[in-house]
Amino acid sequence: MYPQNSRRLPAQWAVEVHQPTPLTPAVTVPAPVVPVQPATIPTMASVVLPDGRVVTGYAINPAHSEPVTAKPAVSRAAANVALGGVGFLAACGGLLLLTTFITALTALITQLITLAAVLFGGFIALHVLTAKGHHKAGTTVNIRRAVFKRNHFHG
Repeated sequence: MYPQNSRRLPAQWAVEVHQPTPLTPAVTVPAPVVPVQPATIPTMASVVLPDGRVVTGYAINPAHSEPVTAKPAVSRAAANVALGGVGFLAACGGLLLLTTFITALTALITQLITLAAVLFGGFIALHVLTAKGHHKAGTTVNIRRAVFKRNHFHG
């Protein structure tokens, strides 16, 4: 039964504490060393030193180690991670430059459109405002003064 489902108050709930029991370390007894005769008796060798002394002993075959394959200074996994990081940074830098270029191009196009609108509006305003004289095109009718410019009637 869970404590929250009992009818007792939380202060009355029994608390059970478990203490870990330490394990006694196992005592290891070293195995006795038994001398074993080699399967074959090595051959004796005598070497004459340059000063005339003779040294006799067992011939020792030089130990041939396994040929070591040349390992790269850095593991392949580390190189792959580094190259991936460089590629990721290059991609991020390229995207940053691309967005900067697109933003600058958008601003340039917006400014060119604004400049064209200002120039075109100025051109239209200039022709409308300066066409008061003889350069005015179209039919102008002023009924009160009886001026008809199209057929040159001035009355």
